[in-house]
Amino acid sequence: MRTRVAALLVIAVLAASSLASSAGARRQADPLTIYAAASLTEVFSSFDRAQRYSFAGSNALETQIRNGAPADIFASAAPLNTQRLFQSRMVERPVTFTANRLVLIVPRSNPAGIRSVYDLRRKPVKLVIAGAAVPVGAYTRTVLRKLGLSSVLSKVVSQESDVKAVSGKVAFGQADAGFVYATDARPVREQVSVIRIPAWAQPRIRYEIAVVSRSSRKAAARAWIKRILSPGGQRALRNAGFLPIPKATR
Repeated sequence: MRTRVAALLVIAVLAASSLASSAGARRQADPLTIYAAASLTEVFSSFDRAQRYSFAGSNALETQIRNGAPADIFASAAPLNTQRLFQSRMVERPVTFTANRLVLIVPRSNPAGIRSVYDLRRKPVKLVIAGAAVPVGAYTRTVLRKLGLSSVLSKVVSQESDVKAVSGKVAFGQADAGFVYATDARPVREQVSVIRIPAWAQPRIRYEIAVVSRSSRKAAARAWIKRILSPGGQRALRNAGFLPIPKATR
């Protein structure tokens, strides 16, 4: 009798251990929910297909996180969005993980005959940009101000919610020109031509990433951020056209 009881206890312990191990494995395999700027769509999706992503304008994602969206990580195209959440204790301390630059794109057919960013002032053009609250929209306005071209904002026919909407409208010929990140010109390179902006007029485009405070997967989220900061993660970003982390923020 004692032998049978002992055997049953051993079986029960092994079963409980197996269940705990299976639950742990399932939890480890669960994808993280990563809220990321639209400009990170291609690089994040190819770098790690196992995670769950929500791509949009950084300002919209910030608002969603404030409203309780179930994100584990927030990757923003501008420090403003992550820093505001950090000040509200809604994310852990953000870190810079990459950078970018702005370009002007025009349809391949270039019906407006735009050869230089200054042609925006000289020619009747239909210009599309992102809204002022969207990082790429704010960067666009900075560039125009530096170039003395703020007056061309009167030629804007549409203000979009994220950079993908801007590049899409230009690629489909719905606008004569649009300002996007250099990395967002790549996916539509068959449909658009790129016009560079002088280096001295470039804004400081810096991306930040942080763990969301209410995440129940903080350890896994921190580990993922370490991966994107690792040599492999940085190589993936460079291969997608992003710039190295600015030295001042390392």
